[in-house]
This record gives sequence, structure tokens and C-alpha cells, in this order.
Amino acid sequence: MSAASVTEPDLLAVARRWAADPASWPVPLRFDPASRWYARLAVADGHEVWALSWLPGQGTDLHDHGGSSGAFLVAAGVLTEETVSGGRLRPHLLAAGSGRRFGVRHVHVVTNRHVEPAVSVHVYRPALRRMTRYHLAGGRLLVADVAEAGVAW
Repeated sequence: MSAASVTEPDLLAVARRWAADPASWPVPLRFDPASRWYARLAVADGHEVWALSWLPGQGTDLHDHGGSSGAFLVAAGVLTEETVSGGRLRPHLLAAGSGRRFGVRHVHVVTNRHVEPAVSVHVYRPALRRMTRYHLAGGRLLVADVAEAGVAW
């Protein structure tokens, strides 16, 4: 079979499959009151799968995925994703069962702004090696720092 005939899996479908069966995860789901919890569940077929849990008020900084494309699915609860548009952050509410795909240039903030805990499954292709964190100032993204796999997570 040639490389051209091999189809890559739909990352949102991969996230949906993992989210449907948390009992099969190699790491038990947990919630950490100090910060959002995350664990890598799998590495396969050129992608990796992560589970994240979010208590109310927990979230990420404004960040990208270091050149990886991906998808994430909210398995439980509600998350707010903010993306940069027109120099401002624009919120998008994602309830349980909803998700989104994103490309290599995607920059966002994800937060649990609700009263119930949330769980999400994230899939990245290729595997995450770095993430750049940003500040939004005067409508422009300014690099705050670059986090490397094996060091920052």
C-alpha cells in the first residue's frame, strides 16, 4: 500500500472514541484542586491522545500547539474556548458532546467558567513537542514563552 493511499484518522472521531470509554483509559481520571489535571492516554498512528480535567475556574493560558493540528471533545461539563479574531478574544461555549478540529496555527484559551467539573479529550498530530504561550496586547499576539515537552509537561 502506498503512502498516498493511507488515510489519516479524523482526530475528532479519535477523541470521541476515547471520550466514550473512560474505563478503558490507562490512567484513571482525577481532579486536582491546584491546577487542571492532564495525562497522555495513547500514542498511535502519528497522533497522541490526552485527557484533561477542569475544576471550576481552571484554564489554560493563551497558547498554540507548536505546529501540531488537532481536535478536542468535551466529554463532560462545559468549557469555554476563546480564539483571537479581529485583535480580540472571542468566546465559544462547548458543552458535553461538542468539540472542534483545529489547524497548525490555532491559538486559543480554554477555561471552565461553570460550576460543574469538566473533562475533555485532546488529540494532536504530530505529537506535541512545544507550545508557545502568548499575551494579547493592542490587538496583537506577543510571545510570552515557549514550553517544551519533557520539561513543561
